[in-house]
Amino acid sequence: MSKTSSTPVPFGLSRRSLLQAGGVVLLLGRQHIAQGASIVAVRVWPAPEYSRVTIESDIPLSAKPVFVPTPPRLAVDVEGIDLNPALRELVAKVRSDDPNIASIRVGQFAPGIVRLVIDLKQEARPQVFTLAPIAPYKHRLVLDLYPAKAVDPLEALISERLRDASGSTAAASTAAPPIATPPPAAVAAAPLADPLGDLIAQRNQRPAPAPAAPPPAVIAQAPSPVPAPAPRPAPAPAPRQAPNIATSRSTDRIIIVALDPGHGGEDPGATGPSGLREKDVVLKIGHLLRERINDARIGGNPMRAFMTRDADFFVPLATRVDKARRVQADLFISIHADAFTTPAARGASVFALSERGASSTAARWLANKENQSDLVGGLNMGVQDQHVQRMLLDMSTTAQIKDSLKLGTSLLGEISGMAKLHKGKVEQAGFAVLKAPDIPSVLVETAFISNPEEEAKLRSSAYQEQLADALMNGIRKYFAHNPPLARSRSV
Repeated sequence: MSKTSSTPVPFGLSRRSLLQAGGVVLLLGRQHIAQGASIVAVRVWPAPEYSRVTIESDIPLSAKPVFVPTPPRLAVDVEGIDLNPALRELVAKVRSDDPNIASIRVGQFAPGIVRLVIDLKQEARPQVFTLAPIAPYKHRLVLDLYPAKAVDPLEALISERLRDASGSTAAASTAAPPIATPPPAAVAAAPLADPLGDLIAQRNQRPAPAPAAPPPAVIAQAPSPVPAPAPRPAPAPAPRQAPNIATSRSTDRIIIVALDPGHGGEDPGATGPSGLREKDVVLKIGHLLRERINDARIGGNPMRAFMTRDADFFVPLATRVDKARRVQADLFISIHADAFTTPAARGASVFALSERGASSTAARWLANKENQSDLVGGLNMGVQDQHVQRMLLDMSTTAQIKDSLKLGTSLLGEISGMAKLHKGKVEQAGFAVLKAPDIPSVLVETAFISNPEEEAKLRSSAYQEQLADALMNGIRKYFAHNPPLARSRSV
């Protein structure tokens, strides 16, 4: 071989090294190209609506997904990385109660290519996309696994109500002495005090629903199923005559309050000086307020809280609004914990939507910050475009904003009795999450989590309870002056 050849030697290897390596040189070259890619973190976020797998790296990753329907699984070849301990952590991050992911397998498919195989519990509609660096994150490869049969939020609400009703009935029967067991008619009548139970009973008696829309999923297929109330042979009007349910005659509807704990999952929201995360504290407050709403009645009508997220997972802004509309919520309350660039800012605030611009510079700044949640949490841009187009068409009306201001004023008045206010009146700005055209909607900033003193209060269970009480009282006062409109809810 001539020693005077000017052919460049790839990757700085000598010709002797090339001869020694033989055909392996191509593989070494590929590994050299990818040597800059390192895994920063891997995360798995389970939720009923979808489960998310995130691989965060210091440089962009390329992926080739293939979905196999039987048995359902998603195979993804990730290029530019080699198998390492960080990727192996994905296997142990799958929780047994994940409603969508059964397990994850990882392996070195080829040099510079790692194959992930995600075994699924049900057929899915996967979305695989990448996100550019933003906030605390570097490059992210995101695998979103949506069930092929989407979760119906109204059906989930009904299923939850039936579980509670079944538990109450079981507890009552256990506590009562055997000799005092009520007759069958009374037993069948008791659950019917709830209008949602009436709807379920009617559906069970009519197995052929109206052909206008596809039938919803059978409740027995829910993650925590409760047997449908089969032992109800009496016609629907008959149980109304049973004793101890006289108040049900004035109950023609259920009042649904949509609670929206801000941020979640990939989007932590603001973080306090000692590390308290906004997404965690607002979720706790949401759970406390849900308990109070579920135990309350307004004018004889039972109340029910619907949470846009009840665990630590990310929900896009438009999806939060869409879920509230699908359950025909009477109110929408988004719960947040404010943050500012300096720790001096303090006090709670309540915001409503504005069609003509923000009521203050601070309100505009906060709305812009909250509206970036989709970018931080990570939304597939194709899906985001559809949501944006729909939201532009669904701009809220003047009547909705008027009702939202009434709700906000009622809440603010109650909060002022237990906490310092940042502003003494309801402010307005273009919050994307408040744009349901038919639901009075407000955003409550419970405190400035960036203020050390207020962060300590937000961390306190006693303060969280007080906030939940104040919000509940505000909801009651709003309905006292603004009775809910008559509305029938189809199942």
